[in-house]
Amino acid sequence: IKALLDIRPDEVTVLKDGKPQIVNARAVKLNEIIQIKSGEKVGLDGELITESGSFNTAALTGESRPDTKYKGDTVLAGMINLNTVSAIKVTALFQDSKLSKILEMVQDASSRKSQTQLFISQFAKIYTPIVFFLALALALLPYFFVANYVFDIWLYKALVFLVISCPCALVVSIPLGYFGGIGLASKNGILFKGGNFLDVMTKIDTVVMDKTGTLTKGVFKVQKVVAVGVDESELVRLAAILESNSTHPVAKAIVDYAGELGNDKATAVEEIAGHGLIGKVGDKELLAGNLKLLKKYNVTYQTEIEEIVDTVVVLSIDKKYAGYITIADEIKEDAAEAIKKLHSLNIKTVMLSGDKQAVVNNVASILKINKAHGDLLPEGKVEQVETLKKEGKHIAFVGDGVNDAPVLALADAGIA
Repeated sequence: IKALLDIRPDEVTVLKDGKPQIVNARAVKLNEIIQIKSGEKVGLDGELITESGSFNTAALTGESRPDTKYKGDTVLAGMINLNTVSAIKVTALFQDSKLSKILEMVQDASSRKSQTQLFISQFAKIYTPIVFFLALALALLPYFFVANYVFDIWLYKALVFLVISCPCALVVSIPLGYFGGIGLASKNGILFKGGNFLDVMTKIDTVVMDKTGTLTKGVFKVQKVVAVGVDESELVRLAAILESNSTHPVAKAIVDYAGELGNDKATAVEEIAGHGLIGKVGDKELLAGNLKLLKKYNVTYQTEIEEIVDTVVVLSIDKKYAGYITIADEIKEDAAEAIKKLHSLNIKTVMLSGDKQAVVNNVASILKINKAHGDLLPEGKVEQVETLKKEGKHIAFVGDGVNDAPVLALADAGIA
């Protein structure tokens, strides 16, 4: 709870008549504009109204990779602005922000009782009064039946009976056990919404999971470079100079792969949404993007590129096809160990993904996942989980995207 409170700023900078004013975050109204400087935490949920911005979302998503937001995208309280000054139109009050809801969830977790806790509470309501009145009877009734009645002796016996019969061991230890479990899990970064979900997890026999961001890092890296009519290192250098003008994760992967770029800069750079970049480096006119970009500018290319499974950045120099760079997501270092441990507990694993079936099969074979299904829309994932439930499986679903919400709700336990 303290960690969540630490990432929620109490003051924000509001723009009023074009002038910045620092005010209490609780006093900000809907549709007001707040300003976030580089390095500052976002105080309220809102809609980005500047053209773009890069944010560290680790506090909310656990992902260390910066998330680039564009005009109209949602920005949440707790994110950290990484570069330029950003302006955000407030869409949720302080108490209604996603971060505030998470904080409430942590605080309310202990109030969600498991079936065992509920039974013990009901049992104690009946059992405790009975024990108390029996102890009272043990202290007073012998007065009418015992010749040498001594109140102190019978009171002592009644107290002994009361101590022995008291259900404290059950009434105190069981809730304390669940509360301790929730607390220890929170300390290790796992938030249980209540004690009832601790019970649910003991029955899980099948774990269904998403691929991107769950089993993979969601961070792209260059896998292969193929140059045609130009030196490979020169192709990478030119591509990186052009891509350095984009904040897209694929562009960043190429720039990181190229290393030092020197003093050369790209000019007349234009980003075509859904296609890629065009620009000039020196006297060379470059195109870097997907196959749609080359088709748009009538640049012919090798048709076998269309069969490549990974993400492909195709390049042309002076309207002539010059090669391509393949980029793929990386599997998380601990993914294989996690799957292995699940199998050692006799828990079956299933992967559902919207990615290409070939990519999904490759990841599944590396991690030794029991079943893998690709090319799925959100409703397709729901159908797969419903099929497993009809087979009598107790399912935990692990996902990290909004598209996983229907499946998270359908599963016996949702992990996000």
